[in-house]
Parts: sequence; structure tokens; C-alpha cells
Amino acid sequence: MDNKNNIVEIAENKVKQYFDFVDEVKEYNQKKVLKAFYKNKIGLEHFSTVSGYGHDDMGRDALDNVFADVFKAEKAIVRNHFVSGTHTLACCLFGNLRHGEKLVSVAGAPYDTMEEVIGKRGNKRASLIGHGVLYEEISLINDMDVDFEAIKNKIDKTVNMVLIQRSRGYSLRKSLNIETIKKIIEIVKTNNPNCICFVDNCYGEFVEKLEPLEVGADLIAGSLIKNPGGGIVETGGYIAGKEEYVNQAAYRLTAPGIGSEGGAMLNQSRLIFQGLFMAPSIVSEAVKGAILASQVFEDIGFISTPKPSEIRTDLIQTIKFGEEKPLLEFCKTLQMFSPVESYLTPVPDEVPGYDCKLIMAGGSFIEGSTIELSADGPVRPPYAVYMQGGLNYAHVKIALKGIVDNILHK
Repeated sequence: MDNKNNIVEIAENKVKQYFDFVDEVKEYNQKKVLKAFYKNKIGLEHFSTVSGYGHDDMGRDALDNVFADVFKAEKAIVRNHFVSGTHTLACCLFGNLRHGEKLVSVAGAPYDTMEEVIGKRGNKRASLIGHGVLYEEISLINDMDVDFEAIKNKIDKTVNMVLIQRSRGYSLRKSLNIETIKKIIEIVKTNNPNCICFVDNCYGEFVEKLEPLEVGADLIAGSLIKNPGGGIVETGGYIAGKEEYVNQAAYRLTAPGIGSEGGAMLNQSRLIFQGLFMAPSIVSEAVKGAILASQVFEDIGFISTPKPSEIRTDLIQTIKFGEEKPLLEFCKTLQMFSPVESYLTPVPDEVPGYDCKLIMAGGSFIEGSTIELSADGPVRPPYAVYMQGGLNYAHVKIALKGIVDNILHK
């Protein structure tokens, strides 16, 4: 074995001690999913589809009920009609906020694609602010930690909704674990019991044993081409939480009077059921891969977060390069170790919803799927890459060997 590949093997021996806990979380969540399938008596009839308006779709209704049970929600809406995680978030925001009401992002600035939804840039007229919604942000302490004291001072009866983004997005701040989310919600509800606590749950599903609704959140949303789709769902998203808030979001997706009662699933229900069933195991593989990556990059001298020993709350592993060239090389090498389009070279380009060029790598079976092994990052300081996903641990390990070989060679 050469020294470069040995780096990965040595790192693996260091982190294997953390894998037992990941497996424990996997088994816990798999039982949770299985129980929801049992309760709703899922059968072959739920895999059939209807056409047209999609009225009386048994599979769609059962799918909503299974997701609601898994996430401990009063109601859920699971649809292939959501085009992205950002779309689910926008439906929640536009559905539940009105002119003159106030939204506060309590963990710093939200993910880049939300800036245009909110109205910080882009087409202001189409945004929340353009519709008369008031917006504020609570800055992080040292751009890293949630400022609980500021939340306590800022949230009052004038705030109608708080946005809690679980994952770090394109920032170096800490992702929010369930305990942190619980503490935020307790402060908010103490100050204003009627304030809607809305959690962007993207990348977080099944990484921990509890989900945000179980610690007091009112509403959550996410993408089916991330964790809960298990790597096989072709498109879509979900919203879950209190019935009144889910209904308002559903009216935004379709129309008032239709809500969650329309929309043909176009033969996607079986895939979504199966993807959800597979999700706890797939997520655990990706988490193990992220832990290994963290150790590997720490060992070769890069700043990488979270650290190997930290308890995970999402799939994201960040490596900070400090300059553009190694960021591009990292993505180029990861693409070479992808199962699809390994022969392509990713280059920075404009992407809808972002205000700078992005570099994206990940030859995935489903376009844009980030439960599959991928890496991306904005081409701007601090030139960090955000690595996520991995349908199986072995693939992540093989890719890491290739990346280490390339980095050390150059």
C-alpha cells in the first residue's frame, strides 16, 4: 500500500470508534420508519397512480400520512411537484406570512437561494419583502455560534415567524443540532407563544434520533433529493408540522380550495415510499463518509469542520482552502471518482439563485442529488468546499483516496 492511500486507512482506524453510534441512530430511525409503514398498512395498491387532477389518490394520501408519522407531525404534504428544497421553504413562507407581518432569521443569514425569496437581492417585487413582509436577521457570535441572548432580546409579540436553518449552508457557522434548535424554540415560545417556529430541515433528516417537530418546532420542510429520498427519488420535497401551517403552505403550492387534495403523482409514489424506507441506512453511510473525510483532511493539514469526534446533525463536511485553485482541484478530482460523467471537468459558472459563480462536482444518477456524493462551493473567500452525501461508504473512501493522491501530488 502506498503512503498516500495509507493516509486514508490510518484515518479510518482513528474514526471507527464513532461508527457504532451512527449505526445506533440508523437502527433507531429505521424502526421509526418501519413503524409508520405498519401503522398506515402500506400495500401494493398505494403504488398505483391516477391522472388528471389527481383526485382520490390513495397512495398520495398514505404517503402524506407516513411522513407525518415519521416526523411526528399533525400533517405532511409530500409531492414530486416541489422542484427543490428552496421551493418547499418558499411555500411555507409565502403561505404563512402576510403583509405587515415579520420574519426573523435567528441563526444569521440564510442559505444563498433564500436571499431572493426573502428579497435581499433579485426581483424584489416577487419576494416576501415585495409582498410587504418585514424581515430581520440576528447575527451570529463571531460568525459561528447562535446568539441566544440576542434572540431573547429580539423576539417579541411583533414577530410572526422565525426561520431556523439547521444546516450551515455556504457558511462556516456550525450546523444546528437538535438541542440547539430546542433551546432556540424555548426562548422564542417564552417570548411569543404564537410565533411560528419554522425549521429548514435540509440535510438533517435521520442524522439524529429526534427531528425538530419533536422539540417544539411548528413547521419543517426539505427536499426529496437529499436525505429522505434515499438516493432513488427523482424529484420533489416535503412539508410537515401543524395542520394549519401545512395547509397554508399547500395552498401556495397549488391553489386555495385545492391545497393537498390535488396533484397527480405520475407513478412516483412507489419510489418515494421506497426512498423513505432506505433513507436511514443511506444517511448513515453518508455520515460515516463525512466523519472519515473530516479525519483525512485534518491529518493532511486542512481546516475541516465538523471535527471527527463531533456529534453530527447534517451531512455537510466543510474544507476551507483559502484560495481558489485547490477548491477547483478538489471538485475536479471528486468528479473523476463519480459513477456518472466522470470524464467531465467541472468549471465555475452562474447558477440561478446565487450571486456568485459556483463550482459543483458530483456525477449523480439524479441531477443535483446531494444525498449522492457531491461537492460544491461558491468561488469567493474563504474558498471552502462543501462535501456531502454518499450512497455507500466504500464510494466515499475510494474518492477520498483519489483526492488525497491528487492534493499531495500537486
